[in-house]
Amino acid sequence: MAQIAWILSAAHLFLALATSGGVGAVDFKSKCLAFKPESHISNVTLNRLEYVTAGTNLAFSDNDASCNRASQVVNIDLCRVALSVPTSQRSGFHYELWLPETWNGRTLATGNGGIDGSFGTNNGHNGTSGTAFYENEDVVIDFSWRALHTSVEVGRKLASLFYDEDIGKSYYIGCSLGGRQGIGNAEKFPEDFDGIVAGAPAVDFNSLYSWRASFFPITGDTTSEDFISPNTWKTTIHEEVLRQCDIIDGVEDGIIEDPILCHVDTQQLLCGFNNTTSTNCLNAAQVKKVQAIFSDYLWPNGTLLYPRVNPGGELLAADGLYSGKAYGPSVDWFKYVILGEPSWNPATYALDDAALAVAKNPADIDTWPSSLGAFQNHGGKIITYHGQQDQQISSLNSVRFWERLAGEVDFDLERMDTFYRFFRIPGMYHCGTGPGAWTVGQGGSAPAYAIPFDKEHNVLAAIVDWVEKGAAPDEIVGTKFVNDSIAAGVMYQHRHCRYPYRSTYSGTGDALDMASWHCVYFGGY
Repeated sequence: MAQIAWILSAAHLFLALATSGGVGAVDFKSKCLAFKPESHISNVTLNRLEYVTAGTNLAFSDNDASCNRASQVVNIDLCRVALSVPTSQRSGFHYELWLPETWNGRTLATGNGGIDGSFGTNNGHNGTSGTAFYENEDVVIDFSWRALHTSVEVGRKLASLFYDEDIGKSYYIGCSLGGRQGIGNAEKFPEDFDGIVAGAPAVDFNSLYSWRASFFPITGDTTSEDFISPNTWKTTIHEEVLRQCDIIDGVEDGIIEDPILCHVDTQQLLCGFNNTTSTNCLNAAQVKKVQAIFSDYLWPNGTLLYPRVNPGGELLAADGLYSGKAYGPSVDWFKYVILGEPSWNPATYALDDAALAVAKNPADIDTWPSSLGAFQNHGGKIITYHGQQDQQISSLNSVRFWERLAGEVDFDLERMDTFYRFFRIPGMYHCGTGPGAWTVGQGGSAPAYAIPFDKEHNVLAAIVDWVEKGAAPDEIVGTKFVNDSIAAGVMYQHRHCRYPYRSTYSGTGDALDMASWHCVYFGGY
């Protein structure tokens, strides 16, 4: 069973901004244990109903081990409701609803990552494997959109009944696949949420998974001739990337501020080309591999299939997409959904497979709208953020998506700014961590919960203020803790700008001082 993973963020949302008082621990416990959600929602099965006190380390004994979430400390008193919700004769999802003692009328939902069924709902299947998709389109539908949307309907109804109050504003936060889920829900069900935070959204999903699958045929396995070792990626190649691109922003700090400006000349890596040793360079075949990896992924007619990788992302991609092993989620997606061939060999992946994925678009998962007009007309707001050193999803695809939406409003920045704001986070890996000021309240790791819950520093607070007060964020201040340790204190903070503005060094002053950086409009990609 999936366990909901937003409690720390929700504690801020439900408590720090709360307007309704608690009913007292004894009364709340009695109220919780007397609740009968199964009597209000047809066909659901009640799996758990328990009162949980603040400080409890809640064990998730029925969570799939692959989800890597055995327990979680709960920092508020709450009523825990776990349900099984059928969606068809051969599928359904598990869902947890956590109801805090003190409530302000807001609801908050979260999503998953990869092809997972691990958090929030289990997306119609347990764990991180795609085997449940095989020959069961209903499970794919649940994964694509139905589990999230149905859980919103169920959760809103039960929360209103439990508290005997009308539902106030509804919010969503997720990253990666969870980012895609937020965007997809805004497209399909524009009235589900008032505010959405979508980190590193896996939009254009089928092309993304084809792009990921394309790396294994390029790198070959670890025994392949001219295989590039992880160490070479992390030293020789990464050092050359920084040599060419780090200083573009005027500050040599090990961070590429804007990958749009970084086009790596891979020929500089060739042995004999400005190299005097054979240990700090690549042979011609290896240079060709790096060039292919660092290039846009194109269809045979030369049009874009998916944008190039983030330079700097090789530090983690060396042990992932470039490691000489096929990327597991892409393998499962092609095996069990696109091709329906469990014995498929990922080394044989080719553009024909990518074309089939786009044509098939299972359960309309692609999530590549050209407009979110219905969501905008509903008054909905979206904040997206994307790490500029993301090793899993190219941040240039989020730029591409912004440009796609902007095209539908004639690239009118004022119209885009009324409902959609995109923040690029230099030095952030996939959804979090990294050498930059990556902590923006996005959840998922402890430092994200240690910053002030306000619109200047926290994306969740920012979406609340935008929805409820009309205070749209122009900038988000990112925080970098020393060694990513809260106890070690803040190392520095950085000004992250909404696209198409670029955080730009003034040329004078301490580069770690946020006052030395300003948001400068550059007109887009």
